[in-house]
Amino acid sequence: MKKLLFLVFVIFLTTSYAQEKITVNLNNTNLKEAILLIEQDTNYQFYYLDSWLNTSQTIKEDFKNSTIETILNSIFKNSDINYYVIENNKIILTKNNKIHDSNYTYTLTEYTSIENTPIQKDSLIEVKKEVIKPSSTPVFTSREPIKIKTIKIGKEGNTYHSKYTLSGFVKSSITGKPIENLLIINKAKSIYTYTNEKGYYSINLPYGVNIIDAIIPGALTYKTRIILLGNGTHNFNLTETSEQLNEVIIQSNGKKNIKSSITGITQIKAEDIKTIPQVLGERDILKVATTLPGIKNAGEGSDGVNVRGGKSDQNLFLIDKSTLYNPTHFLGLFSAVNPFTTKDLKVYKGNIPAEFGGRISSVFDITTKDANTKKIAGEASIGPVTSNISLELPIIKEKSGLLLGGRSTYSDWLLKALDDNKLKNSSASFFDIMGKYSHKFNDNNTITASGYYSQDKYSIASDTTNTYGNKILSLNWFHKFNDKTSGNLLLSNSSYFFDIDSETNTNKDFVLKYKINEYNLKLNMKYLLSKKHLFNYGIDSKLYKINPGDITPKGSKSIITPFSVQQEKALESSIFISDDFSPSKKLSFNAGARYTIFNALGKSSQRIYDPNSPLSDASVIGYKEYKNNEIYKTYHGLSLRFSSRYSFTDDFSVKASLSNGYQFIHRLTNNTSASPTDTWKLSDSNIKPQEAIQTSLGFHRNLKDDIYELSIEGYYKKFRNILDYKVGASFLLNEYIETEVLQGPGESYGIEFLAKKNIGRLNGWLSYTYSRSFLRLDSKYPEEIVNNGKPFPTNFDKPHDLSIIANYKLTKRFSLSGNFSYQTGRPITYPTGKYIYQGNEYLLYSDRNEYRIPDYYRLDIGVNIEGNHKLKKLAHSFWNVSIYNVLGRNNPYAIYFVTKDGKAQAYQSSIFSKPIPTITYNIKF
Repeated sequence: MKKLLFLVFVIFLTTSYAQEKITVNLNNTNLKEAILLIEQDTNYQFYYLDSWLNTSQTIKEDFKNSTIETILNSIFKNSDINYYVIENNKIILTKNNKIHDSNYTYTLTEYTSIENTPIQKDSLIEVKKEVIKPSSTPVFTSREPIKIKTIKIGKEGNTYHSKYTLSGFVKSSITGKPIENLLIINKAKSIYTYTNEKGYYSINLPYGVNIIDAIIPGALTYKTRIILLGNGTHNFNLTETSEQLNEVIIQSNGKKNIKSSITGITQIKAEDIKTIPQVLGERDILKVATTLPGIKNAGEGSDGVNVRGGKSDQNLFLIDKSTLYNPTHFLGLFSAVNPFTTKDLKVYKGNIPAEFGGRISSVFDITTKDANTKKIAGEASIGPVTSNISLELPIIKEKSGLLLGGRSTYSDWLLKALDDNKLKNSSASFFDIMGKYSHKFNDNNTITASGYYSQDKYSIASDTTNTYGNKILSLNWFHKFNDKTSGNLLLSNSSYFFDIDSETNTNKDFVLKYKINEYNLKLNMKYLLSKKHLFNYGIDSKLYKINPGDITPKGSKSIITPFSVQQEKALESSIFISDDFSPSKKLSFNAGARYTIFNALGKSSQRIYDPNSPLSDASVIGYKEYKNNEIYKTYHGLSLRFSSRYSFTDDFSVKASLSNGYQFIHRLTNNTSASPTDTWKLSDSNIKPQEAIQTSLGFHRNLKDDIYELSIEGYYKKFRNILDYKVGASFLLNEYIETEVLQGPGESYGIEFLAKKNIGRLNGWLSYTYSRSFLRLDSKYPEEIVNNGKPFPTNFDKPHDLSIIANYKLTKRFSLSGNFSYQTGRPITYPTGKYIYQGNEYLLYSDRNEYRIPDYYRLDIGVNIEGNHKLKKLAHSFWNVSIYNVLGRNNPYAIYFVTKDGKAQAYQSSIFSKPIPTITYNIKF
């Protein structure tokens, strides 16, 4: 009875104190200051540890006639602090856990009473209780025998949920950079997730004790005991080991190739391609991509790639989400992407995620590195024709850093060493520079500013100098709203230009300029609804401005008449949403939609043609003038993206997808491959946008703990309104492109096989693709019919494509590497007869692309020598000695025919017909 009366008395006193009204001004104070003010203005005393209080958290509220509970609930709302009010106006603060109400039975295990315990202000009174909780609240215990770090996350509340969300960032404790594709896993519960490209993760875990492993190849495995009491944040700082120096060609990301629901996606790490023999020793991530299934180019020295039967202009190249219009240097021999500033490349060739639009074949998503925010780092190389350097400079330690990269060539000596006197007077050079500044304000806000500029200049056996290049400026703001929602806001400007400067000491000297500008504003949001649903949504708007060409006379004696083609302008706006949905461990879907509106804008003068005649100068019946920014043509379309994955086992899955897309911009070329002086054309009243629909089915299997990866994937694509050219078409300085082109349907299909070995002494991959690509140009007008209206192979139709990449490690420092490529010769139109007219001999040609040039094959070999692998040293060095085209195969790039001195003659051109030895030295610090 006495115990009962005592308990009632304690409850009465506690309730009485709780009802006392308090007035206190806490505006613009932090938690520590607020507690001191409450102690100063009232009779309450607090007991706590200073380290618990976040002094950066500001309170912006005044309290008038409020209870102590109201005040404490408000100031601790966004913290992990709980409180308990006892008699004598004492308030005990606890971190994470609660001291449960005295309605529940408990016994004190360390202190018999509060009064008998020495009390020091600003120190903690530890009240250790064996709490008997209500049956609705589970009791968690941990009996893990290993000694690992224990962290409490969240704050124990009055309500209980079975699962809570843990999120945060993972970065290297050495470089300060985020770690991508790191596995965060609770093995006991088989719950896991991966970090994204920013090192961010989010995972739903059960209430209570969770043993978390953080695992990545090249880093130690970290175990952490996390007691999860509510939603919260924990950042991992991992120390990478020297394993990252191992010569892995394409590194496995656990079972990501099995688990991902998106078909036709490939990821290449820039660090992993350094042992692959390349032309003139230049490390080239885009050239490596062409050794993978479904990705081809027209040949050595070709500008652009062809993906799954698509044209070169149907690929979207992005650097940090900003468009790169010309991805090559040196007439296609080198990539315009600096390998020392590049982190990785993701190629989407199957189901393109809904966040990307504007191209119908593929997306090459290139991500640059983040600068080291802890110490100065860098990398440099010197080769026979190029040199490269990158620097990573911390600006504010662990908060901001600057990445700088530059690359240049000194290749003129090669041209001067050739036997051809004409080529001795030639010149060719390029350079590119890259800068990226990142500032992390806190875990929720990061701003990145990037700049890129490239320029090529060449003059081959002529007095005409060609200059072309890219420019990119971008600003990206990442903001994490809460544990479930984050977003990126991108503002960027991308441009591509070329200039032709002809100085022949005649009266026809000129300067011709061309430029395309793209302004992009994009908001991309991510929302984690639950463990099963991850939404990605946003808006994307692009403003295009094209100057199709200006020609001006050069010099006072030039008779060239100044002329400008009217500017083109258009606005392309999209809204998109997708859901990565996993109803079970075995089954997952990625479904999305993208709706796009394309508005062609004035100022413009549009021709009106006779609807019963082909488009030509003779069929013009009038003109219509449009004012500045007036909409004169609108196209719109809904792109649906659907992909699914079913896992039969942890090592074997099947994937299928169906998607469609629209493309409103076209690259104009009448060569067999793209060139730097090709122009871009926007859809308008007379040129329709390109369309494509693709379906694919693939099987993916990993063997022997992911050492081996196997995949086979088939696809079928149908195209509409594909642009091709009329015989003798000219695009440069042409005001009315529609009279020179034809549009028609096409189709492509193929099957792709890939086998990879990821670790061990011998590693690399074998890829094989069988594919076909056709175009049909038919019309009711005879002059617009090609090959009698029947389908014919495209210029890049190469049925067989085989690549073998291998690296064999003799020791930890020495390795051998090799690269073998084989491709069916591309289609060509051959002469099948000849006739004589007015004493000259002329050729009769076959149907378009009826024949093929000889097949292409090439073998490259290399020796790689690593510096020692000591952890503590000034720098790490790497030598590469390679021979490109070691067999000396004279692979024809093109065969063409000309009439000279009254006779028709055939010529063959090739790029590298002899072995090309190279020595390259790299240093990393």
